[in-house]
Amino acid sequence: MFNLDPRLAADSIFVADLPVSQLRLMNDCRFPWLVLVPRVVDAVEWTDMDDERQAGLLSEINRAAILLRAIAPCDKLNIGALGNIVRQLHVHVVARQVGDAAWPGPVWGSGQAQPYDDALKRSRMEFLRQQLGA
Repeated sequence: MFNLDPRLAADSIFVADLPVSQLRLMNDCRFPWLVLVPRVVDAVEWTDMDDERQAGLLSEINRAAILLRAIAPCDKLNIGALGNIVRQLHVHVVARQVGDAAWPGPVWGSGQAQPYDDALKRSRMEFLRQQLGA
């Protein structure tokens, strides 16, 4: 049975279940930032998934990137699956702008996260779910 890592659960907000992964919004309003967590038991590495799930996740990553660009124009999309702190396979999709709070460095561990206020969180969630048809 799929269980979400407690740290991912604490740091992000559930958006929707996609065919392969759970889509989550990182709770840091400094960066437009989505996380996809494949609902695959014990998946740590990309290679822990079969070819069909890998292809499905790639499609979902592309969809997340398009969603982020609709939310906020960006200079660069950062897409990565590091897993050095949280072993559970998850993919970050982050819309970056020159001069953002972490530019040009990585967003991971950069300063203190600034949680979404209720209004912006509600607006962002409504937009994402509407675009997904969820």
